[in-house]
Order: sequence, then structure tokens, then C-alpha cells
Amino acid sequence: MRIEKLDVAPDMLGESPVWDPDAATLYWVDTVGRKVRSWHPASGREQCWTTPGLVGSIALGDNNSLIAALQDGFYRLSLATSLVELLWRVETHEARARLNDGKLDRTGRFLCGSMGIHAEPLGALYRFRHGRPAERLADGIRISNSLCFSPAGDVMYFADSMSREIRAYDYDVDGDRIGPPRQLIDTNQFESGPDGATVDAEGYLWVALVRVGRLARISPQGMVDRIIDLPVDMPSCPAFGGPNLDTLFVTSIKDSGSGRAVSKHPDGGSVFTLKDIGVSGLPEARFRCG
Repeated sequence: MRIEKLDVAPDMLGESPVWDPDAATLYWVDTVGRKVRSWHPASGREQCWTTPGLVGSIALGDNNSLIAALQDGFYRLSLATSLVELLWRVETHEARARLNDGKLDRTGRFLCGSMGIHAEPLGALYRFRHGRPAERLADGIRISNSLCFSPAGDVMYFADSMSREIRAYDYDVDGDRIGPPRQLIDTNQFESGPDGATVDAEGYLWVALVRVGRLARISPQGMVDRIIDLPVDMPSCPAFGGPNLDTLFVTSIKDSGSGRAVSKHPDGGSVFTLKDIGVSGLPEARFRCG
């Protein structure tokens, strides 16, 4: 395995990497910097778009766009024009909360959890599809994280980082039903809460252990398969990308802006690549705007 640092400027709070196979481009966000960023490996070209608020996560959209979960709702970002268009705003937005970690399910619906800015239990879990108000699926969340889906899309993974527990839910791919939560793994054994996560083609969960500078690979049965030490102290979120989806990109934190997560490492906020790890990922779905 090879671990390398991308030659791009560090983020304050790097999050939500997502690979676009059509554009052969990596996108991610700097939440505190209010930026969406991109890197095209073949050319080395970087781009950056400014958002009007804190940006927690992004998803692939259609017609050269991304869907962004900003502090108060879901927005469409046109990559060609930089136009940011509101799609749905949280009806009862709490100023001390913001949308955070999110992923598309396998059919293209955007699930995103919010969080208390100072880890108060003000967050909720939403599911959003174009043309409808978002559904509120859960309440009382302190810091939403680890949202991702099994390869078939029939299991959803989710965590409130402060509970140090990743949960699994049976997920109805063709309908709206979500089953009751069950514990996948207690991350107290790693001395860290879980941050962002993704699933590989074998159905294993890759989760950033933000407090100890590690990644864990977890089986669908909740067994620890692999622990990887990273060259930074606060990794935030992994995602598979590259032409064969066999490179693991990992964002990291320099300063979360709340005082709760501040890196002591000179490479805090950098993006890293892990190659030759022996597994590949899955292509992400696209959100359809109409």
C-alpha cells in the first residue's frame, strides 16, 4: 500500500470527497472555508467554488452540477456558472445547527444528517428528493456522520459521532421504509468516534477514526478487518475514486472552527490517497433535478 498527499492547498475542514467517473474528477468540500473544490488527476487542474454558507457535504448532480448540503438546506451548484440555487430549506432551521454528512442512496435520493454546531442534540436526519419537501427521519442527533449504503442499497449505515457507535438499518431500495437500528460496531474500542465513511465493492465499511489518525475497515457483520495508520492526526472522510475506483481518497481537518477539532499535525487539512489497498469502490449515484 502507498499513501501520498495530494499537492493541493490544505482545507480548514475537509469533508465529503466524491468521485465523478464521467469527469474523472474528485470533488470535496472545505466546510469552514465555505468552498467546494475539485482536482482532475490527469491534468492536475484544480477548481474552487464559493458557497454562501457552511457546506457539510455534496453529491453528484446532472447537467454538470453538484447538490450541496449547506447550513440551512439543499442547493444545486452549477459547475459551469457557479450559480447556487436553493432546492429546499429546513423549515425549522436552528441557528445553532447545520447540515453535515450526507450521501445519495443507490437510487439517487440525498440522505443528510444535521448537527449541533457545538455538539448539542439539535440535529436531524433528512431524506431529500427533487420536487418534494425533505422527510425528517430522526431527531436528537449531536453530530451526524458515517452515512453510506451497502452495494445493493438495502442497508444504510449511520452514526451520531458522540455516541461512538455505527448503526445499520435495513433500507427499502424501492420504497420508503427504513428498519429499526442495530449496532454494527462500538468505536470506543478505537478510542475515537466515527467520522465519514464509505463502502467498498465487497460490502465492507471504511470509516475515518478522527481522533486517532486511522481508518478502519469493518465487515458487514461488524468485525474489524483492517486498521490503517494515516500520516495525519484527524482524518475526516474516505471515498473511492480513480479510473478503476481503486484509489481511496481521504480528507482531513486542520481546524473545525468550533474548537472541538484542531489538528496538531503540519499536514492537517490535506487530502491523501491510498493506493494498492487490494479492493475497489462503487460508483456513486446521481441526484436528478427534474
